[in-house]
Amino acid sequence: MNKRLSAATLAVFILITSAGAGCAAPTPTPGPDGELPPVEIREYEGENLSSINDFRENSIKGPQDVDVDTYTLSIHGLVENDLSYTYDAVIDTFASHRKVVSLYCVEGWDVTLLWEGVLLEDMFNEAGVLPGASTVIFRSVDGYSTSLPLDYIVDNDLLLAYKMNELTLPPERGFPFELVAESKWGYKWIKWVNDIELSDNASFKGYWEGFGYSNDGDVNKHYFD
Repeated sequence: MNKRLSAATLAVFILITSAGAGCAAPTPTPGPDGELPPVEIREYEGENLSSINDFRENSIKGPQDVDVDTYTLSIHGLVENDLSYTYDAVIDTFASHRKVVSLYCVEGWDVTLLWEGVLLEDMFNEAGVLPGASTVIFRSVDGYSTSLPLDYIVDNDLLLAYKMNELTLPPERGFPFELVAESKWGYKWIKWVNDIELSDNASFKGYWEGFGYSNDGDVNKHYFD
């Protein structure tokens, strides 16, 4: 039986805006049950949001198509317990949090979106961080890597996101998980995360850092050492 959509729901569905590349977002088509698919929001608590289409493709191997049925997220290294989660287990195990955060790319563009995900600190607490751990190394299914100080992640409540603008991350945006590395340059915002290592190696250099990009990655500093 078709469900009757509320006026508030319809208002969200018709909030369709132009994409950053100059093409319009497609009009949703009702599914077999008559329900319309979700549409991204473009305003949250009075703040205007960019579109999920306002990105440039600059990943090292192109968008990754991750099979959620075989995907696992590993947490290991200087922890009491090595952990491994399926996509659904991450979402079901940890509380969901939201925040509006801007991503600034070294190419000169930026986007501001509503991100939803889990607190990395919650995951680290579950694993039990051992003394000496100072750095968190993130790795992706495409071989990309980067790192951030553990204290920075905890102090700034960094998220591992699975939604943007109330939509599940599409493959080109990092499904199943993207690191929301707020106040860091875009190369720190690793997509398709599948491996998180707690380490004492503060000098670890990720993919772009190995080419001379700043290991710090602060947006208020130049990105190239």
